[in-house]
Amino acid sequence: MNNAYKKYKANAVQTASREKILLMLYEAAIKFTKKAIIACEAKDISGRGYNVGRAFDIVNELNNSLNHNVSADLCKNLEQLYMFITDQYVQANITGNSKHLKDALKILETLEQGWQQAIEKIKKDGKLGQSA
Repeated sequence: MNNAYKKYKANAVQTASREKILLMLYEAAIKFTKKAIIACEAKDISGRGYNVGRAFDIVNELNNSLNHNVSADLCKNLEQLYMFITDQYVQANITGNSKHLKDALKILETLEQGWQQAIEKIKKDGKLGQSA
């Protein structure tokens, strides 16, 4: 059963649109940040480290995938937010203070909502899938 689930998840990612993958990355970063908060508050150092590491990697991937040629100003702003989030992860791992994770979570949730709204608007306007 576990193997079938892994195949299903892999297929879901491989066949997803760029927009869906973006939202999936945000969902995963939020999920791991929430798990890190729980681990942090439970004083579970290894759980905190594992989940912070997973969220950190996802946010780094989001940062690395920015295309500065499409919208330089937007990418610059997102890059600054991603750098702040990763700094909050580092601070949480160093101090064990969940406040840093909660600050990162607020930003991630706001960004995810913004992307969801933007994608829905583009779909509604019929422009999704066109080249920028």
